[in-house]
Amino acid sequence: NPVMLYFRAFAPPITVPKIPEGDKVDFDDIQKKRQEKDLTELQSLIEAHFIQRKKDEEELIALVNRIEKRRAERAEQQRIRAEQEKERQVRFDLGEKLKRQKYDVSTLPRDVHVAIAP
Repeated sequence: NPVMLYFRAFAPPITVPKIPEGDKVDFDDIQKKRQEKDLTELQSLIEAHFIQRKKDEEELIALVNRIEKRRAERAEQQRIRAEQEKERQVRFDLGEKLKRQKYDVSTLPRDVHVAIAP
C-alpha cells in the first residue's frame, strides 16, 4: 500500500512507554513529569523569543541611528552647497555689476556728448 509506505517513511517512530511488571503505574507522576517537560520546553521557547526580540530591537536602534546620522550628514552637505552657491552668486553678481560699470564708463563720453549737443 503506497500510503502506508509514505506514512512509515515520514512518520516518527512511536515509542511505547515502559510499564514496570507487577508495579502500580503512577499516572499522576507521568502527568507531572510531562508537565515539567512541557514547562521546560515552553520556558526555553520564551527565552529564545526574548533573545531574538532583543537582537531585533538592537538592530532597529542601530538602523535608526544610521538613518539619523545620514540625515545629519545630508543636511550638512546641503548647507555647505547652499553657502557655496551663495558665494558663487555673489561673485557672479559682482562680475555683472563690473561689466555694467565698464559699459557705463565706456559709453559715458558719447552719452555726455549727445546730452550736450542740442
